[in-house]
Amino acid sequence: MFSPFEWMVALRYLRARRREGFISVIAWFSLLGIALGVATLIIVMSVMNGFRQELLTRILGLNGHVTVAGPASGLTDYDNLAKIVEGDETVIHVTPMIEGQVMASGNGVASGALVRGLRPADLEARDIVVDNLRGGKIEDFQGNTVVVGYRLARKLGLKIGDDITLISPKGNVTAFGTMPRMAAYKIVATFDVGMHEYDSSFVYMPLETAQKYFRLPQKVSYLETMIKDPEKAYRTSLGLYDRLYSETGGGIRVMDWQQTNASFFNALQVERNVMFLILTLIIVVAAFNIISSLIMLVKDKGQDIAILRTMGASRGMIMRIFLISGASVGFIGTIAGSLLGLAFASNIESIRQGIQALTGTELFAAEIYFLSKLPAIVDLNEVLSVVLMGLGLSFLATLYPSWRAARLDPVEALRYE
Repeated sequence: MFSPFEWMVALRYLRARRREGFISVIAWFSLLGIALGVATLIIVMSVMNGFRQELLTRILGLNGHVTVAGPASGLTDYDNLAKIVEGDETVIHVTPMIEGQVMASGNGVASGALVRGLRPADLEARDIVVDNLRGGKIEDFQGNTVVVGYRLARKLGLKIGDDITLISPKGNVTAFGTMPRMAAYKIVATFDVGMHEYDSSFVYMPLETAQKYFRLPQKVSYLETMIKDPEKAYRTSLGLYDRLYSETGGGIRVMDWQQTNASFFNALQVERNVMFLILTLIIVVAAFNIISSLIMLVKDKGQDIAILRTMGASRGMIMRIFLISGASVGFIGTIAGSLLGLAFASNIESIRQGIQALTGTELFAAEIYFLSKLPAIVDLNEVLSVVLMGLGLSFLATLYPSWRAARLDPVEALRYE
């Protein structure tokens, strides 16, 4: 399609002499702008993908996919209800759960916490907790013991083997009013799942112990259900509701994780789309720089174009020469930017730690961003889309200047030279 002569002339125009130095500077800035735009877009999209995946993994790993709840007083006959739920072919595991808000205290320090009561076997089945133990043994989780988040234990100045005091606002009714219910439990293990909200507030307690503490004999707060495909949780919840309604006659509420966390993940998706649009403008601005540099190059090379035309070069040949000149800048910038973006995204946590060590400042506070590490997941389809967008915008930016060069009248160009 492009002849060797066209390549030779186009690449020669990219190498500036002293007279065309300013044009070459603009071309180099265009290349740099496209490279930075493509790299930034790949890095930001990878970090956004990492955020969503990490949050999704931790939220679903600790909260389940579908929740079956009953009246505020709790679910009775929950084992039979669990068998009905397990009868659904999409269900993997069902966990009877008690949940309650408490005040946790130790060494004179107090902090809000969320107690979750479940059977020891169900806690052992939670890989996200078992695989992220900071200390202790999950086998000791029985009787008056608890497993707490690592950050919560550190906040209270407690370690494995110490007692943590839990204070429930739903206390004992006396002649002098309601007295908060207090009880001490031995910490047998701590976990660090990498999500600040959970590591600083969750307390796991054996189910029977939780039933005594919250005064829910033979009751649970809800059934937490894991299914095969979390993306189909809504469909599964509808099927479970119909099945449970026919068995119990009503009084059952079924919610999926998408309903429970809808606002959170919708906000993430909106932020991701907005960031994509904003960062695309960097590539668009760089493409405009290609247009300006090519227009200046065409004006500067008017005499050369006229001579080439008089020597027999066609308009198509002239247009292809300038297409090669402009597209080369966009191609090199896009490829360099994609390589830079992939390298940065693959090592972003190491880079963050290095910058923190040099500056002495915390760049990624777990309290603000929920996660303790900066995640990044590279989606090759997204990278391909960004690369194609960069190449497409660069090519479109060369069309008008190349068309102007091809339409140049050699007689008019040589008349005043």
